[in-house]
Amino acid sequence: MSAPVEELCRRQAINLPQLVERSGLDESRVAAIVSGRWTPSPAERQKIAAVFGVAVDEISWGHKTPIQHLYGHGSG
Repeated sequence: MSAPVEELCRRQAINLPQLVERSGLDESRVAAIVSGRWTPSPAERQKIAAVFGVAVDEISWGHKTPIQHLYGHGSG
């Protein structure tokens, strides 16, 4: 069963600065991945999975934020 990055951080008591340091990725990118706002590239997935000592397919990488239309037609 796969788990999101946020859950793996909780399980292994890894905070955002530690995940950034250990993965070697940019802080804003890691924050977006953890919060489910960014689906990482295959290389980013490898780096994050290595931090947790798990296979890439043991992590769920999907967006948690619902996709919404950014442009509306205004009210009424």
